[in-house]
Amino acid sequence: MRPIYKRGTADNPVYEARTRDVVVRVKASYAPGQSDPIESRYFWNYTVEIENHGSETVQLVSRRWEITDAHNRREEVRGQGVVGEQPILRGREAFRYVSGCPLDTPSGLMRGAYQMLTDDGEAFEAEIPEFSLHLPGASKKLN
Repeated sequence: MRPIYKRGTADNPVYEARTRDVVVRVKASYAPGQSDPIESRYFWNYTVEIENHGSETVQLVSRRWEITDAHNRREEVRGQGVVGEQPILRGREAFRYVSGCPLDTPSGLMRGAYQMLTDDGEAFEAEIPEFSLHLPGASKKLN
């Protein structure tokens, strides 16, 4: 997946994916104050914005993340909602939250999906775009 630069620059991209009428945007940044490279601990904060561009009300009920480090080690994380919430988005509404991800390597990537539920009870997955966790100056070793 290639990033769409809605805001920011090539050094600080905003990644975007659209599934049906749900748009998910992600922007990640390295958190040096929460990291310790000497101990191989690297931490990233990421901001996610979820927008409902349709007229149908949807609720985010769960999440699935796939996190890959520079050694191609993958971890899958699943859970209910996001940051303790299961937001309901009516047409033209948005929800934004900030979370974080630790890695043992100076680069990696994340991607995933949100399980959404319509008012009619239809479930679908809204794609979370693949986005880079890359320490400036570190070599990218992902395949």
